[in-house]
Amino acid sequence: MSPEQFLQRIQKQPPAPAYLFVGPDPYQRGLCRKALIERALRPDEIDNGLTRLDLDEVPLAAVLDDARSLSLFAPNRVIWVSGAEVALPKRLTESAEEESPTASLSAFLRDPTPGVTVVFDCVRYDFEGEDKARIERVQKFFSAIPDQVEFRPYTPESARRLAQELIRRNGVQIGITELGVLVEALGGDAARIAQEVEKLSVYAGKNRKVTVDDIRQLVPNAQATTIFALVNALGRGDRKKSLDSLDTLIRDGEYLPLALTFLSTLFRLALVSQEAKLTNAQQIQAYFTRQGVRVWRERAEQVQQTMAAFPKEKLARAIEKVFSADCALRDARPDDRVVMEELVLSLTS
Repeated sequence: MSPEQFLQRIQKQPPAPAYLFVGPDPYQRGLCRKALIERALRPDEIDNGLTRLDLDEVPLAAVLDDARSLSLFAPNRVIWVSGAEVALPKRLTESAEEESPTASLSAFLRDPTPGVTVVFDCVRYDFEGEDKARIERVQKFFSAIPDQVEFRPYTPESARRLAQELIRRNGVQIGITELGVLVEALGGDAARIAQEVEKLSVYAGKNRKVTVDDIRQLVPNAQATTIFALVNALGRGDRKKSLDSLDTLIRDGEYLPLALTFLSTLFRLALVSQEAKLTNAQQIQAYFTRQGVRVWRERAEQVQQTMAAFPKEKLARAIEKVFSADCALRDARPDDRVVMEELVLSLTS
């Protein structure tokens, strides 16, 4: 089930005897964990009723023995078990003389201890790439648990919706462009979005609108905003503003080859969009999605603005200059800054 389904179910029904939480997203996991504890335990029961265990330190059999035990001081209990993936056997064969871990778990679930909820938590694996097979193996091992909650990373669209909801809830004044800059600077990380929105609400209050400069100063790894400011200045032919933006990147410790890669990607996306005769951000996002290229709504808007700033001939020339700068950065050179300044000078001549 999804975290949203879990939260809806926990409001209407008592907690199940056991849950399996899988997936890397910490924000949704935190919401579900809080909702479960509040549903299962009264505030005065939390100290004695909440137990934290780690399968790196104790075996699964000890966890189940604890879950079967009755406590004189805690009629209701939540046992949070980290490292669920550690329970998987290293070999597929089991000793005939010993009860397998899955059989022990099934036996517990057939006759669960009243008032006890056990949560097996696996945060190590993702749902893509090589981790996909691993997380499927974890889910299969714990298949006796019918209530399995998947904490998948937020998509760009859902991360933006979350940011909008948190901004509304915190009373933060922020424009659409600034919102896009915030979400992209944080890479769609829900936990960091929640943290930074709260930070911005304290910094700006409810009477002042959050600016891009506020985000750049407060949000870690928000140098992408300065890189896009550099793109805009280059498009206008504003040499002073371009050099100022480059200086800001250097003072902030930005890795200049990475900044150049960002410029190259943006220019190439804009050139393809021009050749495909795309006219707005929605068309740009839809076009590249069909091509299998992941493009955020904010990135599509950046591409659109880059197309407006750079005519096709100037854009093609910019790509050539970026390629030459990339070669220079890889070659023996006195300083990365010199290479980037030469790029700025050539694009604003």
